Amino acid sequence: MDALYTAIATASGDGRNGHTESEDGLLSVDVRIPKEMGGAGGATNPEQLFAAGYAACFHSALKLVGQSESADLEGSQVSASVSIGTLPSGGFGLAVELDVHAPNLDKATTEALVQKAHQVCPYSNAVRGNVDVALSVV
Repeated sequence: MDALYTAIATASGDGRNGHTESEDGLLSVDVRIPKEMGGAGGATNPEQLFAAGYAACFHSALKLVGQSESADLEGSQVSASVSIGTLPSGGFGLAVELDVHAPNLDKATTEALVQKAHQVCPYSNAVRGNVDVALSVV
């Protein structure tokens, strides 16, 4: 792969109860284990950060494939739900659900664009075969 851009972020403190910051300082957040996992909560967590990145990246991929087909994606949105859980083999795994809203397109057209975006999106390509990703048009 020829890299077009490299993002660098550093985590410090106590892992999921610490701080994460990008090299340029534009992202600087405390992270905490969510209450649902027995932590204190009160700050973002790696799953929220992954969900935000995946939603933005997938939306860009959707816009890219939509533009090539002159599809009206004005007002479209992508929502990513990222779940963490235990794996039968031990350790932890992730699952993702991407919900796509395209108010100016019919469901069949949107579904076709979503499938194409799933082939283009770098996040989708990175997790394919490793993370269950459910795609839905809402």
